[in-house]
Amino acid sequence: MSSLLQVRRPAGPRGRTPLGGRSPLRTAGVAVTWLFVAANVAGLVWLVLQSFRDTRSILSSPWGLPHALSAHNFVHAWTVSGFGRAAFNSVVVTGISSVLTVAVAAPAGYYLSRQDTRLSRGLTLFFVLGLGVPVQVILIPLFVMLNRVYLTDSLLGLNLVYIGVSLPFTVFLLTGFFRSLPKELEEAAALDGVSPAATFWRIMLPVARGGIVTAFVLQVIAHWNETLLALTLLQSTDNYTLPIALISFVQQQTYSGADWGGLFAGLCIVVLPMLVVYIWLGRRLTEGLTLGMGK
Repeated sequence: MSSLLQVRRPAGPRGRTPLGGRSPLRTAGVAVTWLFVAANVAGLVWLVLQSFRDTRSILSSPWGLPHALSAHNFVHAWTVSGFGRAAFNSVVVTGISSVLTVAVAAPAGYYLSRQDTRLSRGLTLFFVLGLGVPVQVILIPLFVMLNRVYLTDSLLGLNLVYIGVSLPFTVFLLTGFFRSLPKELEEAAALDGVSPAATFWRIMLPVARGGIVTAFVLQVIAHWNETLLALTLLQSTDNYTLPIALISFVQQQTYSGADWGGLFAGLCIVVLPMLVVYIWLGRRLTEGLTLGMGK
């Protein structure tokens, strides 16, 4: 009787794919995914190639190749079109807001992951509710509030807004990550007489480096590409970030004539830095996201 059960068991329920096989639906999904990846890579390659061509050659042959790798379009976009100043503003705003967001969210996430009190539950609910508030809803109130304290058209005001808008997601992400870490580390530190604050800074924070890097990279990508808040809060050209400078450059072409080579060069200036960051830290980003789902 037991031998019969052992023979029948590998067959499994009717209609289920045998172990080691691949269903047609999964094969089709993998094929569609790779087609999507190939289309995106091809679009990126085409964008980079067109950034080395002039407007006349692009219009006459949109799928053509550049005759020479001249940096004229990049120099024009960087100097004449104001992308140099905008790039500096983007680096400053992105760096400051991302670092401060993670610096505030890390201790908050650690506290919420280890405490189970009425206060901690209320704060967790507060941050979760913040995830469900669209930026479009608070756009006008933010502008009115910052205008009253003279922080519109200011990189300081934009930094404060970025930090406030990014905190709910970052705290939620790091709370789940800290919750997945073993509590035995804190218990051993407590037996050695280490204070809770020292335990966080000297033990838990280095252990949570993967989650911290993940949260930081996500904030860098989000703040670098953010357009709506910057477009609403910034008015002067000297304070433009790269997405706003790109919009301004497109608007200028309406009156002065299209410069498609400079436009593609400007797009490369906006897109390629984040691509480099993702290639550099993409594996760590993926590991940090999956480790946060451990428990």
